[in-house]
Amino acid sequence: MERYHKTNVMGTMNMLGLAKRVGARFLITSTSEVYGDPLQHPQAETYWGNVNPIGVRSCYDEGKRTAETLTMDYHRGLNIEVRIARIFNTYGPRMCIDDGRVVSNFVAQALRKEPMTVYGDGKQTRSFQFVSDLVEGLMRLMEGNHVGPFNLGNPGEFTMLELAKVVQETIDPNAKIEFRPNTEDDPHKRKPDITKAKQLLGWEPVVSLRQGLPMMVDDFRQRIFGDDKQDSGNLLTI
Repeated sequence: MERYHKTNVMGTMNMLGLAKRVGARFLITSTSEVYGDPLQHPQAETYWGNVNPIGVRSCYDEGKRTAETLTMDYHRGLNIEVRIARIFNTYGPRMCIDDGRVVSNFVAQALRKEPMTVYGDGKQTRSFQFVSDLVEGLMRLMEGNHVGPFNLGNPGEFTMLELAKVVQETIDPNAKIEFRPNTEDDPHKRKPDITKAKQLLGWEPVVSLRQGLPMMVDDFRQRIFGDDKQDSGNLLTI
């Protein structure tokens, strides 16, 4: 939708302008979606991607690609100090319960005794990093001397069916899975090559999916079924 592209483009331009005025270091939190439906696996930062520029996902994919372009234009042309992070799927406590992301979808559905929705045959893969690992990566990026881009993600790769089974193991072994037609331009594989982040930032994720998921489940369970009114003002969207 046009608002996604406008937010990525105009929002990035506005923040780059502010960084120029105040002399700030600028961080663009880009995405693995810049790689589209990749023909290279795993994806390294040198890979230019395989993106459909007029597809239903292009407003986000191309919006983020344009945001990276603007960031490098300001860096080269105006000497703005910038950092570029390409963030892969991230999960953890305090996510919006109904944000539509696959991990939060599966967890919320399993807790509510609803079937977990798997699109297509469930064989498409993603890599999931816990939020604390991402925060550590972003801090090292901002405190270091390298522009990037850097892939920040967990190279542990899961099919959607494997993810659903981990959610079953964590919440309810009897949770059902419901298959639906796949969405258009859904990437078949997604896995970060984090060699560059290891070498230049000294960073790699330390929390596995089976370690991190229970912490997210506990938070979701409290907010779905418990009285969380006192803490609701402190919740953040990841």
